[in-house]
This record gives sequence, C-alpha cells and structure tokens, in this order.
Amino acid sequence: MSSVIERQNPADGDPGDAAGPVNAGSFDMRRVLHRETHSSRAAAAGIAAVLVVLVSLYALLESAVRAIGQPPWLIDPQSAAERIVALPSGVPPLLLGVTGAVVTAAGLFFFLSAILPGRRARHLLEEPRVAVVVDDEVIASALARRARLAANVTPEQVMVVVSQRQAVVNVRPTSGVPVSENAVREAVEDELRAMAPIPLPAVRVNLAESGVIGA
Repeated sequence: MSSVIERQNPADGDPGDAAGPVNAGSFDMRRVLHRETHSSRAAAAGIAAVLVVLVSLYALLESAVRAIGQPPWLIDPQSAAERIVALPSGVPPLLLGVTGAVVTAAGLFFFLSAILPGRRARHLLEEPRVAVVVDDEVIASALARRARLAANVTPEQVMVVVSQRQAVVNVRPTSGVPVSENAVREAVEDELRAMAPIPLPAVRVNLAESGVIGA
C-alpha cells in the first residue's frame, strides 16, 4: 500500500503573504506525514482513561455506601487500604505473584506505548510536489526483483526483509551456479538510491550455504 500526499507549492499565491501560508502548510504536512508513518496512541490512551474512570466510579460507590452506613458492595475502602499496607502478609504467594505479573505487564505496556516512537512499517519517498508513503513490503518486493535479476535465480530463492534502518536480502543460489554477493548488494543499493526512501536502509546480503537444485 502507498499514499500520495500533495505538497503546497510556495510559488502559488501572493508573494507578500507567502510566509504565513507556507509555514502553516509545511507544519500541516509534517503532521500528516507523522500520522502516516507512526502508529496512533489513541487505543492505549483510551484504555488508560477507561481504567481510571472505572476505578474512580468504584471508589466513589464504596465511599457513598460507607457514608450512608450500608455494608460495602465488594470491599470496604478502609479494609482495602489496610490489606494493601499489610502486603504481602495474608496473601498466598501464587496469587501475589500472578497479581504482580499482571500489574507489571500492564505498567510496561503503557510505559512502552508512551516512550517508544511507534513507527509503522513505512518509508517516505521524497518528491518535489508530493510526499509518497510506501509500505516496507512494497520496497521489499522491488528490492527482491533487483536481487533476483542480479543473482540470476527464481523468485522463490530470494527473500527481502525491510525495516526502518536495514534491508536484509536472503538469497539461496542454484547449485553449481556461483552468485556474487557484491553484485547483489550493488544492485539492491542502486535500487534504493533510485527510490530514495527516508530513512535510507543499509543493505545486508546473506547467501545460503546450501543451494537449490535447478530445474
């Protein structure tokens, strides 16, 4: 999948008003490209908000029940606070371990969601008037074709994996037919320079020690 986003041309419009619209357009373009290349944190934020609301509503309910002199709905807030302070006494080790693991996993999920960049498997292809957002699978397909032609093998003998910083080319040569690792690397690097993805991945070529029997 790929997306094409038209850029604003600074030459369009009134030169006297160029500074404001151009800067605003550039800022909007950066925001659009950031949304296209980074995953949204709305899901994690929504889950955190729902959990906070539920805990707050439950605490409010228990406080209201206690204020009117009725028995607690699930557990008395004061009793819950005393049990938390008294931890780990009075709690089976297995239950304590499972609870700790769940709380740690939840905390780690929200912590990593907050600090990690959350990049999608996409690259930008810069053009003068448009910004093209391309999935890494599309780039990998193009690189696999160039590697296949350079190695003179079938499509099934080449597999390319593209990440943000690296393009790994795995080639299984045909038995008895030598394959030049440098030729494959140069062909893939030439294709990458022509595509000019941002950021530009480094190329690594892996030649399998065992070949396949040619048809």
